[in-house]
Amino acid sequence: MKLRHLLLSSTLLATPLFAIDAALHDLVAKKIAADYPALEAFYKDLHTHPELSLMEEKTSAKVAAELRTAGFEVTEKFGGYGVVAVLKNGPGPTVLIRSDLDALPVQEETGLPYASTARVKDLTGREVAVMQACGHDIHMSCLVGTARTLAALRDHWSGTLVLIGQPAEERGVGARAMLTAGLYRKFPKPDFALALHDSATLPAGTVGTVEGFIMANVDTAEITVRGLGGHGAYPHTTKDPIVLAARIVVALQTIVSRETRPIEPAVVTVGSIHGGTKSNIIPDEVKLQLTLRSYSPNVREHTIEAIKRICRGEAIAAGIPDDRMPIVTIVEDEFTPATFNDPALTRRVRGAFVDWFGADPVKSIDAEMGGEDFSQFGLTVEKVPICLFRLGAVDPAKAAESQRTGVPLPSLHSSKFAPVPEPTIRTGITAMTAAVVELLPKKSLQ
Repeated sequence: MKLRHLLLSSTLLATPLFAIDAALHDLVAKKIAADYPALEAFYKDLHTHPELSLMEEKTSAKVAAELRTAGFEVTEKFGGYGVVAVLKNGPGPTVLIRSDLDALPVQEETGLPYASTARVKDLTGREVAVMQACGHDIHMSCLVGTARTLAALRDHWSGTLVLIGQPAEERGVGARAMLTAGLYRKFPKPDFALALHDSATLPAGTVGTVEGFIMANVDTAEITVRGLGGHGAYPHTTKDPIVLAARIVVALQTIVSRETRPIEPAVVTVGSIHGGTKSNIIPDEVKLQLTLRSYSPNVREHTIEAIKRICRGEAIAAGIPDDRMPIVTIVEDEFTPATFNDPALTRRVRGAFVDWFGADPVKSIDAEMGGEDFSQFGLTVEKVPICLFRLGAVDPAKAAESQRTGVPLPSLHSSKFAPVPEPTIRTGITAMTAAVVELLPKKSLQ
């Protein structure tokens, strides 16, 4: 045994490291190429048959079946429709890789031959169209492809993999549900957690990284503006909540422009306003729905308090009695905390990407004000370092044309968003495999 180890050590010392890397890269490329037709078929099936948040029964079962076939020990229906797959491969750290499962209530307008025509009743009983408008089908395909690749190449890494199919990312509750159900207690606790998210601006074949904040805090606020209704011909006998709501909408814009430091990112968007039933009736109330975005906890807290203050102040100015002051509700169950990429981990992951792809396809990107509940995996008492990177998903020719003309591409959540499966899926699998091999190297190769 000692002689074998000495011979192996001698061989490794005599073999240039780039040759070892090149051989591994070639093995990974061949494995992905062999699996790709099945993975693309899997992707198209997921795209054609999307399921809404908290309703991912068939989607989670499909992902679980693929991971089980790849050789993982799989647990289903964990924290809702969550999937947990574990593969132990000798001593070493534990790496968690997470994919989301859910789709969105969007009517697809991509014109793809495998476009979704699904319509379902949502959790409220309302019939809606359903579409994979955020690319979670790409994420799942990359997860399954990564599972297949790493399971086939166990001689090249050592440690434990925990692969997650997470429900309800779009509602910001799925990660919390899985962690509350005991993810880090009932399964191997990760030393690192990784995720990818497709990008509607980066060309396919590229990846993007950023250290520190990459996604924002996301809050939903609901405001009920109350007044005293009456006849539209006699406004002087009423307290008009529509006029008051309009004043509040305008005044809320000053929270970012005049109350927040210009170098502190913040967004206050009124996305919904509903009130009234008829042109000649002044209603009793108007309802507003807002999305609030920030990175800093202080900015988040100030924004929420400023909304409450402005609503009350405008109501007082309008002569609204105390018992009819606006009601401001922050929907705590839907709060998504900001995603903070651990700098040291992100540098290691980026270095692996450069080693595998070269420098040009590895982009330095800006942080965004979108939200991602992958953040929750790094906010438990275990303080697991996390890294989320972006995966280019746009036809390179269309990306170049958009950059040339300034005409924006369809964004995530758009009815026209259509990732190109090839080379997006190959790139995602290669990138995630590269990151895992970096974090879980064979001791003999160190």
